[in-house]
Amino acid sequence: MKWPTTVDDKLMPQMAVKQRFVALDTYRGFIMLMLIQRSMFPSSARHPELAWILTQFDHVEWEGVVFWDLIQPAFMFMVGIAMPFAIAHRLSQGATGRQIFYHVMYRMLKLVVLGQIIWSIATGQLSFYPIQVLSQIGLTYFVTFLILQIPYRLQILLALLLLGIPWALFVLFPGSEGPFSKVDNIGLVIDRALFGINYPGHYMAIDLVGGTVITLFGAWTGIFLSRERPRSYILKILLTCAAMAFIISITLELVNPIIKRLWTASFIFYSTAWALLFLIGFYWLFKVKQYRKLAFPFVVVGVNSIFIYCVSTLLRNWVGESLNVFTHHLQFVSAFAPGLAKLILFVGVNWYLCYWLYQRKIFIKL
Repeated sequence: MKWPTTVDDKLMPQMAVKQRFVALDTYRGFIMLMLIQRSMFPSSARHPELAWILTQFDHVEWEGVVFWDLIQPAFMFMVGIAMPFAIAHRLSQGATGRQIFYHVMYRMLKLVVLGQIIWSIATGQLSFYPIQVLSQIGLTYFVTFLILQIPYRLQILLALLLLGIPWALFVLFPGSEGPFSKVDNIGLVIDRALFGINYPGHYMAIDLVGGTVITLFGAWTGIFLSRERPRSYILKILLTCAAMAFIISITLELVNPIIKRLWTASFIFYSTAWALLFLIGFYWLFKVKQYRKLAFPFVVVGVNSIFIYCVSTLLRNWVGESLNVFTHHLQFVSAFAPGLAKLILFVGVNWYLCYWLYQRKIFIKL
């Protein structure tokens, strides 16, 4: 698909408008279910015999990666995948390039504002936190859309610059522990100097650069998937790209460690590789093999992902305490089972809320 150089006076070329991409909805639902259950997961400190599994659901302190570190990149990758399909749908309804631009900008603003509302409620004080997940998704979504308006070769060049410039800054202005110092790397220095912000958890605004790149990778994948091609060919190309991403990540790791909190280039390629592998799995199951019944529990959540994120974030403690009231804290079972049973009940309640909306064809979008 060739995109126009501007959105003001040109229509984006029409793509074939397809049914909902069930594999993507299923993938999104799976990621959201993983996301909402993490806060209720039993502590690995209490259950050392399950330490490896339980630590997969908590971020690595600094260098390295576990399953939980791949959740946000996977979701941002899917945001990119969905963009060509959403644009095709609007084009089919007669929207112009200018109207699509305003829609994207308006959606970005809503995501940013909603993210700040959630962050303020969660922290108990009105504050601005631009790298809150929804706000970060909104900003990177908008920038990705703008990048897609330039010629494809320039898109690739810009992606390389977005990958290389942060790395160069870290190397040229090392902290006390080296280029990727946890306590005083250049990203933290910039945030403190320009914005007077010291984000918790060693996160920083430069994360937005890495988020944009992985969203752009997702958009390129979505454009590829939007074309009519044999499914075997699609799987072959996706698998090849995943392998290449792994190889690039391993190579870059020699000079650019995998650090999720910095969204280093090696982490971006590593998480992209896993995002592609997940996509391949869901594409094969639900597009090639057509296991629609198996997809249903995930689709119910996937089509209302914003809703389930907000509810699980804002009402997590309330739902958890309510479950305790009616289950007597599940103390009648073994030491580990209360945490696991509470986890299942919490996810079940959130899933049913999505199911209730799904039955009534209510899909909450921004």
